[in-house]
Amino acid sequence: MPIQPIEPQRLYRQISNQLRGLILAGEFPVGSRLPAERDLSVQLGVSRPSLREALIALEVEGYIEVRMGSGIYVCEPPSHADAGFDLSGEEGPLELIRARALVEGEVAALAARNGRKAQFDAIEEAIAQMAADAAAGLTPLDADRLFHVRVAEATGNSVLVGVVRRLFDLRLGRLFDQLDSHFETPGVWARAITEHRAVLAALRGKDPELARALIQRHMDIAYRRLTSSLTRARRRPAGTLRAGKAS
Repeated sequence: MPIQPIEPQRLYRQISNQLRGLILAGEFPVGSRLPAERDLSVQLGVSRPSLREALIALEVEGYIEVRMGSGIYVCEPPSHADAGFDLSGEEGPLELIRARALVEGEVAALAARNGRKAQFDAIEEAIAQMAADAAAGLTPLDADRLFHVRVAEATGNSVLVGVVRRLFDLRLGRLFDQLDSHFETPGVWARAITEHRAVLAALRGKDPELARALIQRHMDIAYRRLTSSLTRARRRPAGTLRAGKAS
């Protein structure tokens, strides 16, 4: 057997592997409720954000079910054919938000210094598309991506544009989508649009410090939302937001 390279494993994967093993060993029987996140994080000796990412991975794989207003319950282990989700290449959603806050904060500051009116107008068009999509009952994710990419374009640095594109696209994976599904509502998107407009005002005002602070606040609001109680969060109402591509 040839030697295989040793690859560092993301922390949330280590946690989910341990919990999966405990479930399969019967330590958490099918139908039982898992301990509260705060208690489980203490028992495992890990942070609650890392535990949250691990639980979402197990939910995607079908080992647990989040029941609103009740708790997190163990499911019948999926068959081998059903357990085929490969999450090994996905970054933790909460780590991703923290990384974006650092990178895009500096991007916004540079955009405020270097950006031109035409570029700010293009950013405004992206916000208008977000608002139009939301009003039509569509999830304005494509227009949201366009907003962040156009802020990066206002820096005049093509490498930063590529970095921002890559970071945003990492949020399109199954882990981020599953976590976000517990919290996404029309109100969340309405607040995001308001936050984007504030960033644009700082860019037009040529205020780098304010632009940086507002992008970081935008990311921090998302982080706090995604780390709030899973079982008390409001799920996306069926039919309220439909998937759709922004033009």
